[in-house]
Amino acid sequence: MKQTSNKTGFTLVELLFVLAISGILLAAVAVAINGSVTNYQENEKIFRAINGARQALFRMTTQLRTADAVDPNLSTSECSFYTAAGEDLTYQYRNADNTLYLITNSDGQEYLLCDNVTAMTFMKNLTDDGLDCKSVQISMTVASGDIERTVSSAAVIRRNLE
Repeated sequence: MKQTSNKTGFTLVELLFVLAISGILLAAVAVAINGSVTNYQENEKIFRAINGARQALFRMTTQLRTADAVDPNLSTSECSFYTAAGEDLTYQYRNADNTLYLITNSDGQEYLLCDNVTAMTFMKNLTDDGLDCKSVQISMTVASGDIERTVSSAAVIRRNLE
């Protein structure tokens, strides 16, 4: 009589082969998840930098539109003006520390408006007599890591439209 053996299960070689394939697949999934998390964090950082720049631009353009007078003689890294409420304000970009400040000239207080600013210009368009500004174009470049984005805005000084 013949003996038949009904062995069920996997051999040791088959188990090692399945374990190796599972390890490779898990490593690939881990690399993909790590890449996704890193990408999300970088996107979050640049979003925060751009959002801060947009808020600063909104504040500057709102105040400039209703300004009484804008100093046309300052460098392109700063903008000084009198608001409709009579406040003497200066927006100043400092490239030494990559920041934008709001300075209240009456008491000398400085307020940090935006950081991570790598470049900023205030281009002042003069009135026909050259004594005041008709409009101010603002360009601000912010960075996060290796990513840089530029946001721009313009404000027409309404009191100087005549």
